[in-house]
Amino acid sequence: MDKKFTVLVLGAGAMGAAYASRFYDYDPGVISFAASGMRYERLKANGVVVNDRPYPIQVFSPEDSNPPADLILVALKHHHLASALADLKNFVDKNTILLSIMNGLDSEPLIASMYGEDKILYATAVGIDAQRDGNEVHYSKGGTIFFGEPDNTTITQRVKHIQAIFDQAGIAHQTPSDMMRIMWWKFMINVGINQASVILCAPYGIFQTSPHAQQIMESAMREVLSIAETAGVNLVEKDIREWYTFLNTLDPGGKTSMLQDIEAGRTTEVDIFAGKVINLGRKYDLPTPVNEILFNAIKVIEQQKRAESK
Repeated sequence: MDKKFTVLVLGAGAMGAAYASRFYDYDPGVISFAASGMRYERLKANGVVVNDRPYPIQVFSPEDSNPPADLILVALKHHHLASALADLKNFVDKNTILLSIMNGLDSEPLIASMYGEDKILYATAVGIDAQRDGNEVHYSKGGTIFFGEPDNTTITQRVKHIQAIFDQAGIAHQTPSDMMRIMWWKFMINVGINQASVILCAPYGIFQTSPHAQQIMESAMREVLSIAETAGVNLVEKDIREWYTFLNTLDPGGKTSMLQDIEAGRTTEVDIFAGKVINLGRKYDLPTPVNEILFNAIKVIEQQKRAESK
């Protein structure tokens, strides 16, 4: 890629700030944040600090008329997505591609409902260990962005365009032939380790070493395996074993995004993890007892945290 590209990030949390800092390190002129309301005011006033370095990344409001972006990375919590999508209208044109690196299986359909299927590629970030405290983010592993069309047997031009952007900025990426399998694989991982980490108050190191923690995590994941098989998604038992290859590279003291949310008193994404598994189980008439327990347990923990903060 010879011409300058532009990247807009919607969401300045752990992953959004981490990836924005990577683009800033490549060229401060290619990267900006989009935000509105209080989020806009906070970003304008405080910026983000990544690995102890301040990053004065430009922030645009929905009313700004900056030229449309080549790539928009969507990195919000799911419960913020619907209300924030309209903030992007001035930054999307016929050539813009939106990539959601959000958790779960539902963000792409929601984005497509507003901007069209032709504007999105499917994506998920694996192996990044970013943690946020206020406007400060720390990470030691940059992870890999898996992205592409649902089927990448033949690589399309728009996939090649985003590959070139990531290559130029030094962002690790892969384009798997079966992207939907990877989306479900990451969903299965989140259903397991994110939720188990909350009920155990456990960092990654516990799941790297404790067979008891691993059993809880894997039990939740196997309910996703069962649903995937019925839904025609190519997930198998081997995928659980191969997750440990990624898990064992993470900082033992690092914490999942869901555990970080609980500790900060924020709303978790249990509805798009256990809640989604439960709903899919009902759809396919499959039992999901582990995720039903996790769903109710995490809802209680959320309630307790809210009561403590009053």
